[in-house]
Amino acid sequence: MDLHSLGNRFHRSHSMLLSVGTIASLSKIGAAWFYFGLMPEHETTVRSRELGEGLRRVLEKAGLTTGKEVARQLEWSQSDVSRMLTGKRAVKETDLALFLGICKVKTAERRRLLNLCREANKPGWYQQHGSRLPKQLRTYIDHEDKAVVINDYQSTLLSGSLQTGDYARAVITRIVNVPADEVDDRIAARLARSSIFSRPRPPRYTFFVHEFVLRLPVGGAAVMSEQLHHLLRMSVRSSISLRVIPMDIGAHAALAGSFTFMEFTDTRPVIYMESETSNVFLEEPNEITAYRHIVAALAETALDEAQSRDLIGRLAIELYQDPRGS
Repeated sequence: MDLHSLGNRFHRSHSMLLSVGTIASLSKIGAAWFYFGLMPEHETTVRSRELGEGLRRVLEKAGLTTGKEVARQLEWSQSDVSRMLTGKRAVKETDLALFLGICKVKTAERRRLLNLCREANKPGWYQQHGSRLPKQLRTYIDHEDKAVVINDYQSTLLSGSLQTGDYARAVITRIVNVPADEVDDRIAARLARSSIFSRPRPPRYTFFVHEFVLRLPVGGAAVMSEQLHHLLRMSVRSSISLRVIPMDIGAHAALAGSFTFMEFTDTRPVIYMESETSNVFLEEPNEITAYRHIVAALAETALDEAQSRDLIGRLAIELYQDPRGS
C-alpha cells in the first residue's frame, strides 16, 4: 500500500473516531441535561397543568409553599420545582413518588396525581364523574383563572358565571341527580364564579347566548325578570361583550351544542364542554381550528352589543313583567 492510500485510511479512521467520540460526548451531555432538569421546556397539556396545580395544592397543604424544602431534600434546583408546578417540566413517576412522599400525600390523592403523571403528555381530557358533576369543576376553574380571552356559547341555559342566585337555584333543584343536601353548596360554588369579573385584570369575555335561553322561563317570571336585568347590568362592563343569537336566523354554526373557548398567554387554547355526568377538554390543533371557525361564524351571526341589550330589555318587559313592580 502506498503512502497516499495509507494516509487516506488514517484520515477516515481518525474522522470516524472523532465522530464516535463526539456522539458519545453529546449523549452524555443530553443525559446530564435530562437528569438535572435542563432539557427544553415541553408544551403543556390540560393534564400536565392539572398535575402542576395538584402539586401546588399538595405543597400548600404541607406548609411548603415555595417548594424550596422539597427541592433541597430531593437535590433538585428550585427552577425544576417551579417548572414542574406549571406543567412545563416532564416528571418521572419515580421522582413524583418521592415528591409526594416528602409532602405526606394520602393514598387517594397520591393515586390521582400518579395517574396524571402517566398521562401528562396526552392532549385533551375526557373526565367522567359518576352520577353527577362535582360541586366545583376544579380543572375548568383553574383554566378559567388563567385565561385572557374567553368565548362562551350557551344554547339552553345561561353561563354559570352570569346566573343570579334564584336562577341558579331553579336550575340546580331540577337536576335529578343532585341530592337536596348539596343544592346550597352548588349554588354558592356557582355564584362564586362571578368573582372573576371583579378582578383588576379580568379575562376579556364574549358571551354568545341564544335567544331561546332568554325566553325559557326558568324559575318563573320574577326570577327571569331579575335575571335579564342582571344581564343588562353585566353587559355594560368593559371586560364583557354579551351578544344574542336571534331565533329568526334558524340554523347557525353552533348547533352541535354549548362550549367555552379559552385562550392563554403562554399555552395553546382549550375548548371545554360538559354534560350531566362528564366533561371534556379539547386542545388538538385541528380541534382549536374548528372551534375558531365556529366562534368567527357566531360573531358574524349574532346581534351586536347594543342590539342584544335592546332585545334583552324588550323580552324582560314583554315576557317577564315582574308583578311586584306593577
